[in-house]
Amino acid sequence: MSVVLYNTLTRQKEPFEPLEPGRVKIYCCGVTVYDYSHLGHARSSIVWDTVRRYLMWRGYAVRYVQNFTDIDDKILNRAKTEHSSMQTVAERYTQAYLEDMVRLNVLEADEYTYATKTLDGIQRLIGELEQKGYAYPAAGDVYYAVRKFDGYGKLSGRKLDDMQAGASGRVAAEDSIKHDPFDFALWKGAKDGEPFWESPWGPGRPGWHIECSAMIRDRLGDTIDIHVGGSDLVFPHHENEIAQSEAATGHPLSRYWMHNGMVNVGGEKMSKSLGNFTTIRDLLDAPNAPDPMAVRLFLLQGSYRKPVDFTDEAIAAAQTSWGTLKDGLLFGHQYGAKLGWADAEDSAFGDPAAMRIDRDSAPVQAFQTAMDDDFNTAGGLAVLFELAKELRRAGNLITHTGKADTDSATLRQQWQTLVCLAQVLGLEAQPEAEASTEGGLSASEIEALLTQRREARAAKDFAEGDRIRDLLQASGITLIDKPGGVTEWHR
Repeated sequence: MSVVLYNTLTRQKEPFEPLEPGRVKIYCCGVTVYDYSHLGHARSSIVWDTVRRYLMWRGYAVRYVQNFTDIDDKILNRAKTEHSSMQTVAERYTQAYLEDMVRLNVLEADEYTYATKTLDGIQRLIGELEQKGYAYPAAGDVYYAVRKFDGYGKLSGRKLDDMQAGASGRVAAEDSIKHDPFDFALWKGAKDGEPFWESPWGPGRPGWHIECSAMIRDRLGDTIDIHVGGSDLVFPHHENEIAQSEAATGHPLSRYWMHNGMVNVGGEKMSKSLGNFTTIRDLLDAPNAPDPMAVRLFLLQGSYRKPVDFTDEAIAAAQTSWGTLKDGLLFGHQYGAKLGWADAEDSAFGDPAAMRIDRDSAPVQAFQTAMDDDFNTAGGLAVLFELAKELRRAGNLITHTGKADTDSATLRQQWQTLVCLAQVLGLEAQPEAEASTEGGLSASEIEALLTQRREARAAKDFAEGDRIRDLLQASGITLIDKPGGVTEWHR
């Protein structure tokens, strides 16, 4: 069975067939780096990271290229406000974006590309469009003549005549130097005090749309397999990319176009322009902040193509769900030694790369069936939660009775299957003893408190013993007192 994906260009699901068998070229429209990234950016990055991970898991060699828009009016305006430079602003927020992505467990792209480093390719592409009659200079600018491209509107389904009829007086107010109100800028002549680059049309800077067309061509060639981005980019950005690239090369820009739905707040798209956004770092650094994996889980719970509503209640529910999944992911670390797993103390223990799972098993087949259907992460998560709940139940039995009612080999297979499939969705948990227990107690701290409690109880200072028990309980630690003065604990 092959992967089936929804192609925005054809408005239907299609079997995925790459240009070259076994190899996939993906281009992701990244962020414009003039501010900290918000939850809408997080969704886009996590969705396409998951698509990439799944295609890799299915055996494809994926080349994933993502751009940063580092030449833009918004960056320029921020630089003016800060009495800084466009380069300084872009570099600061590019670094901030990369830091945020690490926290959300988004893999680094195979290559990041920048408009400022593609000026030669941008000017070369504009020159070709001008030579072929698709572009024209005007007063230091260069514009794309949209009516020269017969396929304009095929991605978005929009027709120029319908848009013109609906625009009424607003179209008439457009700049008179254009041949047509819908023509868009490929090159913008420099204004006083603005950064610029030299070009055959005079000093200036590129338009937004031409940047991506040139970066794709320079890094991936004339035609790629999958072009991804937010649904807000379908028109005009991706429509204009198609017009530019296909007019210049005569080849399709991308075989498949995929777009993620928006993150909504109060029914409106989360965006900086509306001022209703929550930055990734504000969310993750707030008091009682959710685990970054809970945020990732929240954004994978529904179809990537549909809008998702951001509320405090939704994030809290995702945090609870992550607790269940995390318990399952840590099962081997907590109970492996008790179950007699000989490698439980090995340094590679728990590493998915060292695990071998049965691809023909029922959970793996169910996961693959869900994900093959247009990357149905909700269906994939359902499989993970079934495994996690089984492991949590087994863990509770081991904790309270000393043994599980499922044999050790089966539990190991279930755990390894969960860990490997969860990694495909970018959901990973580290054992507390190895990870920083930010906001919680480490294993050594818990053991030290238990020692104090034993000493207090031996001295018949039961009030102190109860105080320590309550302190641990408030930190999410459950104590189980057993005969012989032995106390076991679990989170």
